Amino acid sequence: MLLGTVLVLLLFGGAPASAHAALRSTDPDDGSVVQRAPRHLTLTFTESVGLLDDSFRVFGPDQRRVHTGEAQHADGQSDTARAGLPKKLAQGTYTVAWRVVSADSHPVSGAFTFSVGKRSATTAQVDTGPAEDPLTGGLYDAARYLAYLAAALLVGTVAFALLCRPADTSPLRRPLVAAWWTLLGSTAVLLMLRAPYETGAGPAAAFDLSALERTLTSRPGLALLARLAVLLLTAAFLLRLSRRRDHQEPLMRSVGAALAVALALTWAAAEHASAGIQVPVAMTSSVLHLVATGVWLGGLVALLLTLRRASVDELTAVVPRFSRIAFASVTVLAVTGLYQSWRGLGSLAALTGTSYGRLLLAKLVAVTALLLAAGYSRRWTARLAAPVATARTAVPERVAQPVGAGAPAQPEAPGVSGDSGASGTTGEPGEPEKPEAPEGRRESSGASGPTSDSGEADTRRRGLRRSVLVEVAVAAVVLLITTLLTTTLPGRAQAEAAQRSPAGALPPTTLTTVPFDTGTSTGTLSGRGTVEVTLDPARVGENGVQAVVYGADKGLVVVPEVRITFTLPSRKVGPIDARLTDVGGYWSTNSVNLPLAGTWTMKTTVRVSDVDQVTVSKQVRIVP
Repeated sequence: MLLGTVLVLLLFGGAPASAHAALRSTDPDDGSVVQRAPRHLTLTFTESVGLLDDSFRVFGPDQRRVHTGEAQHADGQSDTARAGLPKKLAQGTYTVAWRVVSADSHPVSGAFTFSVGKRSATTAQVDTGPAEDPLTGGLYDAARYLAYLAAALLVGTVAFALLCRPADTSPLRRPLVAAWWTLLGSTAVLLMLRAPYETGAGPAAAFDLSALERTLTSRPGLALLARLAVLLLTAAFLLRLSRRRDHQEPLMRSVGAALAVALALTWAAAEHASAGIQVPVAMTSSVLHLVATGVWLGGLVALLLTLRRASVDELTAVVPRFSRIAFASVTVLAVTGLYQSWRGLGSLAALTGTSYGRLLLAKLVAVTALLLAAGYSRRWTARLAAPVATARTAVPERVAQPVGAGAPAQPEAPGVSGDSGASGTTGEPGEPEKPEAPEGRRESSGASGPTSDSGEADTRRRGLRRSVLVEVAVAAVVLLITTLLTTTLPGRAQAEAAQRSPAGALPPTTLTTVPFDTGTSTGTLSGRGTVEVTLDPARVGENGVQAVVYGADKGLVVVPEVRITFTLPSRKVGPIDARLTDVGGYWSTNSVNLPLAGTWTMKTTVRVSDVDQVTVSKQVRIVP
């Protein structure tokens, strides 16, 4: 049973694959100025997402919240989120705060802005609320880490008991019971905290019955409920396992493996393996990875406990068995880990260029240290068995079997005198006995061998215990890094979000900040400030240009003129005058034709008086 549990837990404790939904595009575009008020807000993600009651919060130019319709998927596409807007929206800038749950069960959130008619004159920031409550997030992550640890210990201990077959399993009972209760408790905590974790609320929201009801009908909630059910079946299996008989072991292994797979699926169905590319292969790899992790890491704890109580003779059989099982587990981990790393990273550049890649490197270092410790343990394993085998063969020849005074004579073996076991002599029938060796000589020749071998075996057993203890400590670090990986946006998803929108969609708006300084001031108007130029869609053909001027105090200012021209030096095209017009607070045009792709020079001229003006050049990229 433990083997099954370990396999499952380890499967889900492996390195995450491509997951975490990332925002790919918004409609309206982030930072854009639209002439007509949109009827809907539409967000497109890199993977399917789940929607919340409060997935959209929209704040108007007056910083008051705008009523929106119920969040739903656009045209039934699971990778989109859409909410309706009122028919009439006032001119100005709107802030949209959004929050959804990605297919791997982790919430993702963000915010963007768009303007209707013109940008707002105010620069005040709207408080869209925290992305998540720190206490809720901390408690949820702690419960997830405990679940990984408990699962590995549960599966590893059972696997050790069934596959390595130690004569005395009593040292394994307490950790087995502790692992089961810890996994049960952490799963219950995850179930209660699921709703506030998704919405970013405080832990007190866990007692909201309506939120709990929503959790129980969601995919992550159903997976946690299934885990609780599997744990109840596991408890019955453990009780049966404690009273097992040798002839029942094959059946117990089969049932344990089935429970392990079922338990592992409660992770795979709701987390990383269920999202991204190659889902069937990823889920299979994830299960194998988690099982191998549990059998190895959880088995290390069971081995450490066994080393304290088992005899040297017993260890010579148990330790080599575990060594072979651990080697097979490491092989599985290497193959599945390589696949999952490729799936999560997407490219070698992401290995050092993303947080996910750097965490993966840290895990690689920790696993390398774990393998080095494992290699050291294998050396102690080989040393432990060798002297014991020598002692076994030497004892019958060197250790005398004394016969107490007044005891009946022992039966003779053929060709051996009746008390040869005591005297240490041999002879042919009818031969007189040879003189008995002196007491001191008999002790030095007969007792020194076993005593020396036993001391050497104990020394090597202590060495093996120390090396296994190091393995257990490093394994805990590996599982901690794994927990952090499961909450980090994978490199592949990050790259997908950064790519240009798919064919047929407009690329993101280009926003360029142009600082200027005329060196003079006119009345209350300073000669210093910045111009924010928005180029939409920054591609070949017709483009819209909007320019907003900010003063030195970061407030909006009105200037007599803003002029922008575009030149493509590599093709000797230009200058093309954008012919901006003042539309009340900012300068705009929707008819700038940029005929070629390339890096254009945008010259922005700001005139603050009849005679004071300055021209600043910036590079902008125009795509096909």
